[in-house]
Amino acid sequence: MSARRRAAGALLMAVLLLAGCSSGSGDGPEPGPSGRTGSGDGGEGGASREAGGSGPGGKAAGMRGITLPSWNTDDYSGPQAAPYLRQIAATGARWVTFTPTWYQDDVTDSAMHTTGETAGDDSLRHIIGLAHATGLKVMVKPHVDLTKGGDRAGIKPRDPDAWFAAYERFITHYATLAAETGTEQLAVGTELAGTSRDGTRWSKVVRAVRAHYRGPLTYAANYDEYAAVPFWDDLDVIGIDAYWPLADRPTTDAGRLRDAWKPVTGELAAFSARHHRKILFTEAGYVSQRGTTTAPYSWTVSKSGGEDEQAAAYEALLTALDGKPWWAGVCWWMWDDWPDSGETPRRLAYTPHGKPAEKVLRRRWG
Repeated sequence: MSARRRAAGALLMAVLLLAGCSSGSGDGPEPGPSGRTGSGDGGEGGASREAGGSGPGGKAAGMRGITLPSWNTDDYSGPQAAPYLRQIAATGARWVTFTPTWYQDDVTDSAMHTTGETAGDDSLRHIIGLAHATGLKVMVKPHVDLTKGGDRAGIKPRDPDAWFAAYERFITHYATLAAETGTEQLAVGTELAGTSRDGTRWSKVVRAVRAHYRGPLTYAANYDEYAAVPFWDDLDVIGIDAYWPLADRPTTDAGRLRDAWKPVTGELAAFSARHHRKILFTEAGYVSQRGTTTAPYSWTVSKSGGEDEQAAAYEALLTALDGKPWWAGVCWWMWDDWPDSGETPRRLAYTPHGKPAEKVLRRRWG
């Protein structure tokens, strides 16, 4: 999910709504604990190549995760970090995702850089340690965003060789940090659709990451991007940010929303079988606004509250996906904003905290 301060405009929302959901049928074979069909080799530091499973060598039970993004250098070392992690664990979550973010000034730039909104390394190490102490496993999912706004999917560097060299330095930095902190899973990229069709260069990036980090790897493709990504076989699990529109009008009918998942899950089952990889929802989420399931990727569907719609969407996703042998679980977008950093009123934001959606999680995950 692109940062809320860089959300797509109404035109993009309309285009994505027209895209709708693809169809398919059939479930694939049950992948092993590595996220592949068959077993993978274990990683260093106790991290096995599993996608949200129950532990090294254990049967993959599905990731139960929630993302805690950061918007400032010291968010992850702030006083609210420990309470947030305890609240996340109290939902029944067993994983938490952190999102250190670097920035480009323009979509055609050849490099990315840190800003005052980039989580500091010491801050990230601090919260990973807190998460482990709280009993949570960790996925680090670095992002690249645009300083002037816009969708990261639009990043198309004028000099691909220079951009990929810079990107490799960026992502191997976090691969090293992940290895040092015992991070259980790493995403090599997030929603970079403007570059992700370049399989040769991305495969090189993945090889470089593996030289620094031996745990399981994924890439977080947007729901309208994943089918065109050519390097899934270099990774351990297929990652999808699952923002499929599920309705054409506001609804609190969880059964109707569950049925809307059927063509999507059919397509995903077939895709998983072709690649011999499980599919992890690296992100999924819904604002608590009226009409949220018509455009789950939008921070600003409406100005009217929709907590019951959000809860119905949570219920529908978990009901539709739970038990699918190819599904590796979900990491919900997102828990609370840090104090004084939220641009969306909490009652309308993605967080399920203190809303009916949190009750859904506690009931389904508890």
